[in-house]
Amino acid sequence: MTIEIKVPLLPESVADATISVWHKKVGEMVLRNETIADLETDKVMLEVPSPTDGILKEILKPQGSIVKATEIIALIEAGAVSKKVVEETSQKAAAMTTTPQAKMSAALPVSQTKADTAVPSSLSPSVRRVVAEHDIDVSQITGTGKGGRITKENALTAMHIPLQTGTRSEERVPMTRIRARIAERLLAVKQNTAMLTTFNEINMAPVMAIRQRYRDLFEKKHRVRLGFMSFFVHACIEALKRSPLINASIDGNDIIYHGYFDVGVAVSTERGLVVPILRDAEKLSMAGIESAIVGFAEKARSGKLTMADLEGGTFTITNGGVFGSLLSTPILNAPQSSILGMHKIQERPVVENGQIVIRPMMYVALSYDHRLVDGKEAVTFLVAVKEMLEDPVRFALEV
Repeated sequence: MTIEIKVPLLPESVADATISVWHKKVGEMVLRNETIADLETDKVMLEVPSPTDGILKEILKPQGSIVKATEIIALIEAGAVSKKVVEETSQKAAAMTTTPQAKMSAALPVSQTKADTAVPSSLSPSVRRVVAEHDIDVSQITGTGKGGRITKENALTAMHIPLQTGTRSEERVPMTRIRARIAERLLAVKQNTAMLTTFNEINMAPVMAIRQRYRDLFEKKHRVRLGFMSFFVHACIEALKRSPLINASIDGNDIIYHGYFDVGVAVSTERGLVVPILRDAEKLSMAGIESAIVGFAEKARSGKLTMADLEGGTFTITNGGVFGSLLSTPILNAPQSSILGMHKIQERPVVENGQIVIRPMMYVALSYDHRLVDGKEAVTFLVAVKEMLEDPVRFALEV
């Protein structure tokens, strides 16, 4: 019996998707719930699972095709594989991931393995796409990512042919959908808002002392590391309560005041920057914030973020300091009116009580839409964040 493989229902506001990669070829066996294709939308990656065991009979939409929800993209001949063969294949696949023979297969010549090996599902969607498009042998790539993970840069490097002396090369590749969408949104923000940025600096010594003192106890109790972001989220929420315009947005000629605090935390991925949302962040504990951020980071790296994770938000925090940025002017995440930029902590000489001392300092930047937020409001907010972080007891006392 022939089964139609259709594009799953797309998230709200997403009109279509691009077939990023096919993990199976025509004639290959597929198992029930096995991912056979990845779809790339403007914001998230979607996996297309097989609804049954069988043989991939026909691919109707090749890689790179633009497809819409419920559109038929492939056909599977169900029942073409016996139950015994399916079970044996599943057991063999499981054994290959745990036995020494699995490691030995990486040493086989490309001619013996590549034709029979699908792109490993452990790779991120963006890496799988590059590997599949350019027929790269991943066994010959040394991963430089966390835990030896193969990154997109590793895969692209594997494609490059060594240049001869005196020659120059260039490569033209199309933008991914998410990169094109980011470019479109950032350009629209620059054109449609009166964006301005104000700066301040924060002595991070008090926060660093608290982390040093309670880090082990916090991690033991809550099973998550105590980072800086939870301090900043709490400090921003308290400051937003005092400066509600920073948490507001413009809709036509109206100002929308949000009576809740959905804080977006920018996360960098191989596909681009995404901003998952901490819903009702004012109700989250420090541990709750840290756990949520870790969960978002893991989902982002594996391409599992959903539209529900990304939609909405009343205020955004982005941390360029993790990459070594000392100072920047973050661009607004429309339709929000403000965004806070964190930066690298660096020891600098500062004056305290008439004395020059060395302190771990961080520059912070607040970009805001000047159509809605005045300079006084922006500076007041940033000073409140500074005061909260330089005297964390204020969190407990709510002063």
